[in-house]
Amino acid sequence: LQAGRHEFPFTFQLPETLATSFEGKHGSVRYWVKAKLHRPWSTVKKVKKEFTVIEPIDINTPALLAPQAGAKEKLARAWYCNRGQVSVTAKIDRKGYTPGEVIPIFAEIDNCTSRAVVPKAAIIQTQTFIARGTKKQKKLVVTSIVGDSIAAGKREVWHGRALKIPPVGPSILQCRIIQVEYSLKVCVDIPGTSKLLLELPLVIGTIPLHPFGSRTSSVSSQYSVNLDWLSSIPEQPEAPPEYSTVVSSPEAEQSLAPPCRSELGGILEGPFFAYIQEFRFRPPPLYSEVTNPP
Repeated sequence: LQAGRHEFPFTFQLPETLATSFEGKHGSVRYWVKAKLHRPWSTVKKVKKEFTVIEPIDINTPALLAPQAGAKEKLARAWYCNRGQVSVTAKIDRKGYTPGEVIPIFAEIDNCTSRAVVPKAAIIQTQTFIARGTKKQKKLVVTSIVGDSIAAGKREVWHGRALKIPPVGPSILQCRIIQVEYSLKVCVDIPGTSKLLLELPLVIGTIPLHPFGSRTSSVSSQYSVNLDWLSSIPEQPEAPPEYSTVVSSPEAEQSLAPPCRSELGGILEGPFFAYIQEFRFRPPPLYSEVTNPP
């Protein structure tokens, strides 16, 4: 090349199956472009530029639009005495959601014990790292809510209790070494015994639900969403409790503090593209964590 400025445009077609960019405790998914300039009798000049990949996950599919439901019950015991039974049933409208959406939780909690119990719900992110036959997991509380105390012998019904999804990364399900999964856990805190836990699977996608007036997918004729719960959505999300008060299990006994309201601010109110900008240019929210050894 002669002396002077020279420009050479390069283009690259990305493969369709690329995992979303991700930073985890035990591993990461990163992408960058490298360029090298070879000069005679001199060192090679190098430059590197990172970029972000967001894997498209369309929630407008039959599998992700299907309702999720479950039921569980537990006997409360103290000093080998039966204190009664607690049961919970819960349902959500669909499996797939995008950041910024509100999950309406429909649940019934029956307290047949002699003491008051407290229902709670939380979105849990589970990171799984696999290498050389070893698996490590890390669990994070994304957001959570606490219900009213239920007196002995009473029943509590949630008619679409709102739980808003903060700006988190989408699910990573097809990568063979790193997986990011989500779940909705409905928990009942029973004094004197372990918590009653009901878990429903979630998928956090990147392509939101199509507007009802312009849906062209064949899925629109098979599924509909009840909008009656919109009137009960609060203006601001409730302050979530600590993870230890939501979920108690052998692999998760330490406290996990969810993100505070000030960190989320107006991000929750913006469109989905605002979430992508936050995901690209800002560090993730400060969650507390529990690491499970292999």
